[in-house]
Amino acid sequence: MRSFNIPTLDETFRPTVVDKIDNLNKPRRSLGYLETLAEQACMVQHTLTPRLSHPCHLLFGADHGIEREGVSVSPREVTWQQMINFTKGGGGVNMLCRQHGFHLRLIDVGVDYDLSAHPRILQRKLRRGTDNFRYGPAMSEEEFDRAIDIGAEMADYCHREDCTVLSIGEMGIGNTSPSSIWMHLLGDVPLGECIGAGAGLNAEGMKHKYAVLSEAVDRYKQTEKLRQTSSPHSPLSYFGGFEMAAAIGAMLRGAEHGMLVLVDGFIMSACMLAAIRINPAVRQYAVFAHCGDESGHRHMLQLMHAVPLLQLGLRLGEGTGALAAYPLLDSAVRMVNEMNNFDNAHITKYF
Repeated sequence: MRSFNIPTLDETFRPTVVDKIDNLNKPRRSLGYLETLAEQACMVQHTLTPRLSHPCHLLFGADHGIEREGVSVSPREVTWQQMINFTKGGGGVNMLCRQHGFHLRLIDVGVDYDLSAHPRILQRKLRRGTDNFRYGPAMSEEEFDRAIDIGAEMADYCHREDCTVLSIGEMGIGNTSPSSIWMHLLGDVPLGECIGAGAGLNAEGMKHKYAVLSEAVDRYKQTEKLRQTSSPHSPLSYFGGFEMAAAIGAMLRGAEHGMLVLVDGFIMSACMLAAIRINPAVRQYAVFAHCGDESGHRHMLQLMHAVPLLQLGLRLGEGTGALAAYPLLDSAVRMVNEMNNFDNAHITKYF
């Protein structure tokens, strides 16, 4: 895997940032978490006048072999159908990108369908979906690295367009399953606490999903124990999806470029958790958009000491929660740039 040289934030600059925010004409901390966001934006960009320019949204699409096990109520063809729908502007992600001025890029990294006739979808297909991880690795380590590189490539495109804030989403039926397993293995959380209803499983479906994922995890642990090598198969490649690995690459590369990275719901939070394990410095660039309805998402956020901006019962995916939270980041940056301070406003500083 390529290495990512993510700058560690300059903590000697923080008192200067805090001083500016505290001297805006308002009681200290009266704008609450907006002040925290403003501080983060200043620190990431190392300036007292941060800017949000050319916001970009990357949506990676891919299919999952584990979907064949009935772990999702949505059939696999919904992945390619929605990808085509996005090209026509008809998805939730399209509406929110239009509303907030995001440049949307659609990238096929592993959809089980030929999407080459749709020029709005960038073709980076590794193959038509991962293997079924109930019986073995979803992908090879080499494929995982290639997906990471694809995500980094997309972040490079955004950087060349002067993007300072990057949002990432996914389309891949069945991808709550690998996300749950990543949370279980990376966070040392009991598997049952990591599994949710996904697109709408009932109680019986949840029971089946737990049984399938438990079997897959047990097989993985047995296989890795038997291998007894110094480089065991990473749980990221063993269980992950191509779109998830690409998202990790985009997060890491975006942070390397000094971008603020908006983190969406359960799947993208799992990707950020994985990205942190690869390079912990990426956490400083992450803005956690919302806590969704998927069981375990709140616990996953706690693993990263993350405070979500919204809690609206969202579970659509596509990066829609990240886009919906963007105006709060915009308000935070406007606050630090546009509010007057006590001296200039000739207001008595009373604290």
